[in-house]
Amino acid sequence: MGMKSKIALGAVVGIVVIGAASANSGDSDGGSADTSTSASAEQRSGDTKQDGASDAKPAEDKGTEKASQAEQFKAFVRKNGTPQEKDAASHVTKVQGADEQNDILDAADIYTDFTGGIMGEGMAPAKLLTSAFADWKQSDNGLVTVYDADGELLGTGNF
Repeated sequence: MGMKSKIALGAVVGIVVIGAASANSGDSDGGSADTSTSASAEQRSGDTKQDGASDAKPAEDKGTEKASQAEQFKAFVRKNGTPQEKDAASHVTKVQGADEQNDILDAADIYTDFTGGIMGEGMAPAKLLTSAFADWKQSDNGLVTVYDADGELLGTGNF
């Protein structure tokens, strides 16, 4: 066998091996690809009425409706906060990470509609928000970070 034919044979074998590996990389159950299709068909047929209308409810309608973390935080501050904290909390647009705590390294983020970063109007209200957050949630090792409307850091605090 010549050198060119060995290289060509090696390339073909390599392509076949790569093709086989990539074909099996998405299968977690050993290659049965039709199970998701039949399961989704059963779901669709089980959730439809005879007139074709869906019986399934959207995810937010199932069980009890739960307010967003920002709504829960604002409600807590409205009930328990000082007038200055209430004013600062009225600028909160989003809260993340408040519901998942493990007391090892908890991190929460508060997003506001303040502008200007640390040099703007938000440094003092950021301190008020971190203080109110510490009253709302307790953790052995928690850090809450407050951001302005542009995503710039306004302040941090422990909770």
